[in-house]
Amino acid sequence: MRAVAGGLLATLVAAWAALVEVLWLPLRIGGVAVPVSIPAALAVNLLLVVLTHRLTGSRVAAVLPAVAWLVVVLPASQRRPEGDLLITAGSEGLLFLLFGVLGAAIAVGRVLAAPAAAGRAPAPAPAQGSGARR
Repeated sequence: MRAVAGGLLATLVAAWAALVEVLWLPLRIGGVAVPVSIPAALAVNLLLVVLTHRLTGSRVAAVLPAVAWLVVVLPASQRRPEGDLLITAGSEGLLFLLFGVLGAAIAVGRVLAAPAAAGRAPAPAPAQGSGARR
């Protein structure tokens, strides 16, 4: 139950963060682009995957934030029938996608390459000989 609740919460947080990051992409202060979405995408994807794995102990639940981020971000990079486009093909949009996917890939790779959950007892060592003393 803990893995399900943690996975659901992490998925919702990742979807919300992805939406906020997409909407921050065109942020400008005084006409100067402020690319806060790019480091935010990298940091959020790295942290959410690892924190979800630590909290739930489930590898499946740990992958869900990265998938949720992609599910929100990829449609935002495609033109809608009305002509709306949130993530453009400029350098900011491409760097946002690159660093977001890079952060997710690194975090998921680390989680999947980690040894099995630490809560499990190690397998007993095989018995040697008959156990009788000489």
